Parts: sequence; C-alpha cells; structure tokens
Amino acid sequence: MSLKGKILLHGKTDVGLVRDHNEDAIGSDENIGLAVLADGMGGHRGGEMASAITVSTILETVTEKLKKISSSNTDEETGYSLESLAVHEAVALANKNVHESSEANAQYRGMGTTVVVTLFYDDRFTVAHVGDSRLYRLRDMELEQITRDHSLMQELIDRGFYTPEQARNSLNKNLVTRAIGIDENVQIDIQEDIAMTDDIYLLCSDGVTDMIEDHLIKSMILDNENDLEKAATEIIRLANEHGGKDNISALLVKPIKSFPAKNSLFSRLFDLFS
Repeated sequence: MSLKGKILLHGKTDVGLVRDHNEDAIGSDENIGLAVLADGMGGHRGGEMASAITVSTILETVTEKLKKISSSNTDEETGYSLESLAVHEAVALANKNVHESSEANAQYRGMGTTVVVTLFYDDRFTVAHVGDSRLYRLRDMELEQITRDHSLMQELIDRGFYTPEQARNSLNKNLVTRAIGIDENVQIDIQEDIAMTDDIYLLCSDGVTDMIEDHLIKSMILDNENDLEKAATEIIRLANEHGGKDNISALLVKPIKSFPAKNSLFSRLFDLFS
C-alpha cells in the first residue's frame, strides 16, 4: 500500500561551518514510508563512502523486501512484524557491504557510519538504529527521544558518572560503541510502536544534537509543524548559529492520515479497542 498523501516527509543535510565535506547521508521514500539517515566516519572520505553505501543499501533492500509482504503479520519466532525483520535484514546487509568495501579498499580501511531507519506501516512504525544518530517524536506538544545512543557517554550516564547536562560539555561525547561496517556483524536495536496522526518524527545526526538542546529542537518543530521543509531548514540554521562544528542532517516525517494495512491483525485489534 502506498503511503503517498498519508505521510509528509522532508529532509536536509548541510556540511556545517567547520568540515570541508559532508559525511552525512539521508534518503527516503514517501511511497513506502521509509526514512534513513547515516553519519559516516573515517579518513580519506571513508565516512562519506560508508554513509552513502548504507543509505542506498537500506533503501533498495527494504523496497524489495516489502514487495513480498502482503499484509502486516508477526514472525512467530521473534515476535516482530515482518516489516521490522525487513528493516533489520537491510541494516545487517548494509553493515556487510560497508565492511567488505572497507576490507577491499585500503584508502577506506576502518570506515564506518551510524544509522537510524524508520519505516511506517499499518498505523505504526519500526525504528532501527546503530550508533548515536537519533529518532525523536513530537506528540501532544512533548518531544521524546525514542532511540538510546550507543556511545561511551551514554554508558557513563547510565552508570551515574555524568548527568546529561555534564555530558554535553564532555570531550568524549562522540565516541560511539557501535557502528555500521567496523566488524563483520553488528548489534542492531529494533523498536516498534503505534504511529498517530499529527505526530512529528525527527531523524537527526549528532551535528544537530551536539549543537542544539532538546528544548530548542522542540521549539523549531512546533514553530514549523505545518511546513516540514522549513522545520528542517530552521534546525540546520540554528545548529550552524550555535557553531556548526559537524555535518548537520535533519529528516522529518509527519503522518497526516491513518494508514492501516488491509485486514491485518493489528488493525482489527486497534479498531476493536478504539
């Protein structure tokens, strides 16, 4: 089922004020409700290569796998939807492709990337992520961080060594503990949740979150909730105003109509209880 006309989607990426090239990559397909953002790392433009491979692999793989899914069903072994498994397999394949490219090309040795992927289907969404690129959700005037960073700083916060406020000023805040392409296999976090009309979802790289505090991100989205293009532009502008020390990427998604899958169990249950 095409989601065109049922969700709005817009993203922008910017080199920032300090870097000489952009190692972030974004991609999306409004028809299938897919958004992907990657923040690359590695010398000699390796990060640029890693993020580009990751985004293109996920877009192509999810598109092909969704063609084989007729309705939203649950995998008995894992408990996840078939759509979630398609996203997981796509991210795993991206990891394989980046790792093999790194091993085959000396100039790209050690390259890697973070990634956050969101797929909308059957009035819900799946998010998969590796690293510290984030997904936020604005619902009922409240901004919530959906993903949890895979970073050394997040682990130190979890253990009580830092407060989130202290972490913002740490020199170690960008050391990730997981990344696409570094090893043959990677642990991928998957979450599923209900998507509601007029939610706004923000996928972003740390070039946004290192420069702008969450309350400012919330203000930028609320001020431009009916114009996602302007919201993305304003987020990037504000990140640059606050230093622009890294590449900056923002990808926003807003469901504007219900999009239940035909005859899915989830939709029948949702109708029953609503």
